[in-house]
This record gives sequence, structure tokens and C-alpha cells, in this order.
Amino acid sequence: MGLLILDGVPPRSPYDDLVHPRTVKKPPPQVEALEDVVVEDPSSGFVGAVVRCEKDAVHLEDRFGKVRAYPLGPGFWVDGRPVVLVRPKQNAPSGPQRSASGSTYVVGARARVAREGRIYVEGKHDAELVEKVWGHDLRIEGVVVEPLHGVDDLPAIVREFRPSSGRRLGVLVDHLVTGSKESRIAGQVTGAHALVVGHPFIDIWQAVKPQVVGIGAWPTVPKGEPWKEGVCRRLGWEDDTGYVWAQRILARVRTWTDLEPALIGRVEELIDFVTTD
Repeated sequence: MGLLILDGVPPRSPYDDLVHPRTVKKPPPQVEALEDVVVEDPSSGFVGAVVRCEKDAVHLEDRFGKVRAYPLGPGFWVDGRPVVLVRPKQNAPSGPQRSASGSTYVVGARARVAREGRIYVEGKHDAELVEKVWGHDLRIEGVVVEPLHGVDDLPAIVREFRPSSGRRLGVLVDHLVTGSKESRIAGQVTGAHALVVGHPFIDIWQAVKPQVVGIGAWPTVPKGEPWKEGVCRRLGWEDDTGYVWAQRILARVRTWTDLEPALIGRVEELIDFVTTD
């Protein structure tokens, strides 16, 4: 039987379904979202360095200090080529590791059952910073940190808490300087089982070293002007102080070395006090 050839249509070859290796489109390579890797989102044109990587998201910061979060995966460029961003590999520790506070990290340790003692810190931002740097230590020791919403509430909190042996209370307050209202209240409640300490900063923001957030110094804000809002205006930051704290300040803090000694010493003092039986 002869080969049927339609007019104008050449016969099929057994090699027609083969594809030359050069024409096969390779999948984009995977790149770990390591800190400081410069990434471009071609859909928006946003270019920024990785400042944080979470379970499913990467945070990029551009040269103007603006931070955006993107889901991990394909759709990014690195060094002018498409890539798939993935979480950095977790390397197995090769020896004793240090926690963010500088203490020895206890791998696989369970949190201790909470002590009756407590540490109160003045403000939500203060509590978040203490948790980020000393969280591992506090869980190992079984110490709960709670926010104090105002130093005026302190006498009532102490009366209700009833500090005693094995039930110690430690308190960290802002701007504790001699002769201030805060120092007078602290003097009223400090005793054998209650300790009130403070740092000299107007706000906990100042306890983060300026160079950590990319500035030469924290600006001076005149008395009577809201300090956080005044700082944001003078630095050209967003007017959302919650966003500024979370993205521009707290996100940059990695370890205790990013903080001023005047805060480090006070927090360590409180942990020692509360954990003394």
C-alpha cells in the first residue's frame, strides 16, 4: 500500500514530536530569601532588600525606607532574572547557640509552667520589644510579661497583686528620672517583693540604637508636642505610629546589641528579681 500524500501537506516524520533541548523552557531557579538580598517585583516595579522572611511572606525595603510584604513563590527577579523566592534553609546548630538576649539557647526546651511572679512593662510597644529580645529566657523561666497601660494604675495593680515571697512583682516604666511623677509613684510601691525600675528614655523607641533604624540620632521634639508623631514628622516617616514601630523599628531589632545599655540592664534586673525564690 503506498504512502498517502495530501496536496500541499508533507508526510509526518517519526522525529516530528522530538523537541530540541535548547527550546525546552527551564523553570526559574529557587533563591533563598536571605536578609539583604535585593529583589524586584516586576508587576509593580518595586525593588527592595529582604529585611524579614516569615513562613509564607517576605518583607522588602526600598532605598527610601518603604517596606512591602509579598507572598513567597514565583514572580520575582533577582540580578535581572526570574526566580522563585523560598524560605531560607534552617541549618542544624553546630554548637551552643545564643538567644536574642545573648543567653544560651536551649534547643527543644518546653516553656516552664508560669510562675506566680509577673513583670509589668509600661505600654504595648515595650512589651513587644521585651518579648522579641528576652522571650526565650522568659519562657524558660516561666515569667509572664503584661503591659501596664499607665504608671498611674500601678498602686492599684500592686494592691491587687499582693506581692509576697515566691510571688514577686517587677515593673518597668518609661522615663523614670529623679523628681518625676513616675519616680514618686515607684517609691510608693517598691518593697521587699515588688521592684520598680525604669529607663531614662521618653519612649521605648529611643531604647533602640539610632543606627539600627538607619538614622544618626533620635530627633529632639519640643515639650508639649506628641513625641512619636514629632519624630515621624522630623524623619519624614509615615504618620501611622503603629506601622512605624512594627516595620521601621521593631522589625530591625535582632538581638540585645541593637538596644541601649540603659534598657538592657533594667530588664535583666527585673528577670533576676522575679525569678529569685
